Amino acid sequence: MEFLSTPDFWIGLIKIIWINIILSGDNAVVIALAARSLPPHQQKKAIVWGSGAAVVLRIVLTVVAAWLLELPYLQIVGGLLLLWIGYQLLAEGEEEEGEAKEYGTLSAAIRTILLADLVMSLDNVIAVAASAQGNMVLLILGLAISIPLVIFGSTLMIKLMERFPIIVVLGAALIGWVAGETIMSDVSLKGVLAANPWLHYAAAVAGAVIVVVVGKWAAARANSKAHAG
Repeated sequence: MEFLSTPDFWIGLIKIIWINIILSGDNAVVIALAARSLPPHQQKKAIVWGSGAAVVLRIVLTVVAAWLLELPYLQIVGGLLLLWIGYQLLAEGEEEEGEAKEYGTLSAAIRTILLADLVMSLDNVIAVAASAQGNMVLLILGLAISIPLVIFGSTLMIKLMERFPIIVVLGAALIGWVAGETIMSDVSLKGVLAANPWLHYAAAVAGAVIVVVVGKWAAARANSKAHAG
């Protein structure tokens, strides 16, 4: 336990915590969007279990992230999955504004959180692993400390979404933005992106627009059918 008394350990720990604060903003949005579809008494459970499981997943990912990022088409598939998740979260959230509110299930919310975090954390864990410099105790401790930060951020986002519904749309757009970035970050598109750097932002904007437009359209169609019935 001598490493606990070294300045390098504490500097590394602070760096990991700070990196997680910066990189976990979009994850907190996903967790909040997924949890808000639950009854109020289950929202806290989804946030705690989803955040905890996501951190454990990040620890596992740290071991294989560098290798996974070199697999062609993996991030394209992951980006498409994020587009689907963003669309579903927005469509379900919009439907809930009707008079007959239907709640989702705790297991479905946690599954959505884990799937989204799996895709969004692949490149994030590279930065965390670099700060840990091979020290697994430092890595695990830093990620564990980040759990309450993500929980607080998600809880705050749910309250803001209830007060300002536009945040739901902005949150879904953020997921679409990250999806577009993820797709263009795939190793198979490295040459195309090097020749056309603007495609990175074009794909991000396209992802955000697709999620919002299609999600809103699906929600409006479901609501019209409900009123017609």
